[in-house]
Formats: sequence, structure tokens, C-alpha cells
Amino acid sequence: MEIIPVKTGRAYEVTVGHGCADAFYDQLAARHRGKRAAIVTDETVDGLYGESVRRALEGRGIPCCKFAFPGGEPHKRMETALAICEFLHREGITRSDFLVALGGGIPGDVTGFCAAVYLRGVEYVQIPTTLLAQIDSSVGGKTAVNIDGGKNLVGCFWQPSAVLCDTAFFDTLPEETFADGVGEAIKYGAIRDAQLFEQMRGDFRRNLLPIVARCIAIKAAVVEADERDTGERMVLNFGHTLGHAIEKHSGFAVTHGKAVAIGMQMMADACAQNGLCSPDVPAAIRDCLERNGLAWRYDVPLEELLSIAAGDKKRAGDSISPVLIRAIGRCEPVSMEWGAFAQFMAAGGSRA
Repeated sequence: MEIIPVKTGRAYEVTVGHGCADAFYDQLAARHRGKRAAIVTDETVDGLYGESVRRALEGRGIPCCKFAFPGGEPHKRMETALAICEFLHREGITRSDFLVALGGGIPGDVTGFCAAVYLRGVEYVQIPTTLLAQIDSSVGGKTAVNIDGGKNLVGCFWQPSAVLCDTAFFDTLPEETFADGVGEAIKYGAIRDAQLFEQMRGDFRRNLLPIVARCIAIKAAVVEADERDTGERMVLNFGHTLGHAIEKHSGFAVTHGKAVAIGMQMMADACAQNGLCSPDVPAAIRDCLERNGLAWRYDVPLEELLSIAAGDKKRAGDSISPVLIRAIGRCEPVSMEWGAFAQFMAAGGSRA
């Protein structure tokens, strides 16, 4: 078991390991004696882990209530958040109690958002059950819901008080869902750690625990340096500008990690064509994606994706801050006028 500190304005720890849940629950009970917990999850995860987590907490003296909502991006909406807040009020949850976000990125984001706005802020802990959520959304305090205009356009920053990343949860994770997390893991190697990147060109499953821990450590370091996403933290958006557009264009049939993987490949191709990196860089990313069974193309005209990306929350006026890659392990966000960005991407190819 490894403990990774996250030294943000409200500091907390991430517990990482295989089969480390009981130790985490013991620590949680010691810190929250006399409090109540509201577990928020989706219906799929509830069927797998909802009652076992509830029993684990109640067996340690923490009374629980539980709210489960239908899974999937269509339910990551304000309506779901309002239903959760109404539930919390009916259950008598107060500011001295806490929420438990149990599941993948969608329950994590929605629960974090509710924790931020219910009673103007209550504590919450993250128990992510997917690879993607463990290495990405559970750490850093970004919370959000979707609106018709796009993903995560209504949200706020609200750090959790603790995070459990137990890889034993992956025992019930479908391969397709696991692959989503692999796409995000490859991103961490591409932006900050060439050695990690090379490790993921080998046997990902065999190296799973050190990969998860290293990705979380990278995320923690970046978040500590830029908690509010105004500078260095933007590097975590490598592949996301067009990745989010691919998600929306596909009606979310292409899920987040897979869309980010394609977005990374598109950006690397464009960077190479514009002379910002060696052609070896996009070749290495493509090789890593292929070795891990991830697609690197999305066969639609680039203009369609750019039209969707024009509504991206990372835009500021007529500018956008894409993340460019210089070498494996070295990326940087830059500010570009929208027209210049469109031309820059077109150099990488007319189709995604």
C-alpha cells in the first residue's frame, strides 16, 4: 500500500494498493466518528459494491444512506445533481456529515459537484472503481455536470478529503472500460514521464499497480502547482480538446479515454507536421496505442470536430490553449487564436 499526498489548499491523501480498502475504511472511521455518510453511486456499481461499502462503513460505526442513479453520460446532468441534493435534504445530511463518491468518473464528478453546492459545501471522499477514475478524475477536485452545449460546462473546484484507489475493484471491470483508463494512463507518460510511457509499451497489466501509482503522483504534482487550472495544470488536457469533440460527435459511443487517445494522436501528428517534434513522437504514440488495443483514428472530416471544439470550455474569447507535444514526456499548453489552431490541426491531416 502506498500513500500519495496531494498538497492543495485543502490537503488530502490518496491510498493506493491492491486489497487496501479495509485499511482505508479504518482510517475513515477514525476521522469521522459520530458522522453520517451518504453514498452516491450509479446503478451498475451499486449492484457490485454499494452494499459491501455500506456494510464496511456501518460496521465501523458510520451510519449510511445511499443514492443510486442510472449510469452513463446522459445522466451526468443538473437534474441528477438536483435529485441527489433533494435526497440529502430528506435524509437530514448536515454540514458535519460527508458524501462518498463510489464508482467511475461520472458518479465521482456528480457527487463532487453536489458536495460543493449542497449547504454551500460538505466534505466528500472518492472511492473510484475504474482505472480511468483512479488515475484521473478522482484526484484534483474538478467537479462538473454536462449541459446540452457540451461536457463539464457547469462545475466547480472542490477537493475531496480522501481518495481510495484499490486496484481490486478492477476484478469486475469490463475490458472495454479498463481500456478507457489505459488511454489516460498513456497520456501521463506522454506529458511527463518517458520511462512510464515505455513501461506502457510493454505488459500493462503486469505493471498495473506501479503504473497507477505513478500516474496519480504525476496528477498530484501538477495539481499542487496549479490547483485552479490557469497554467501548468492545462498540460493534463493533452488530447482532450479534440477528444471531447470526438465524444460528443459520436454521441458518447466513443468513450472518454478512447477519445483522448485519438485526440493525442491527432495532436502529435499536427505537431510533427508543424515541425514542433520529431516524426518519431507520433509514431511512438501510435505504437503504444496499438499495443494496448486502442484506436488512433476517428474517420470524420476534421472540420466537423473543430466545429464542436469551438464550444470547448478551454476557449477564452477567440483563443484556445491546446497542449502541444515536443517529445515523449514533454508537453506544454500554448495560447492560439482559434483560426491559427484550426490551420495548425489541418496540417496534421484533413480527417481525424
